[in-house]
Amino acid sequence: MNPVSQVIVVIGVGIILLAAIGLMKLKTPYARIHAAGKASPVAFLVIAIGVIPEVGWRGGAEMVLACVALVITLPIGVHLLFRAVHVARPEHDPQLDELRAASHGSEPASDA
Repeated sequence: MNPVSQVIVVIGVGIILLAAIGLMKLKTPYARIHAAGKASPVAFLVIAIGVIPEVGWRGGAEMVLACVALVITLPIGVHLLFRAVHVARPEHDPQLDELRAASHGSEPASDA
């Protein structure tokens, strides 16, 4: 693998690691889905750009086809995940209550 391709692939892997950190550190399901939904196609496209010179014409065409499929289908999948979280989320979410209280500078409401 040539050095330019290696650097591009490492950049893509770095984007994936940032998305993984976002999945672990972000508090709400919406933020987690957003981190994964935005970073994964970008990382895949960057890695594909790095790999295309190494896999030849046929492999490059397959990578382009996979990129097109990902860019078309991923927004639909992320939208459906957001909708599922929104529909399935209970009315009283303690984690969201804590976040709202922290942003407003007050104590979260108790369940008394």
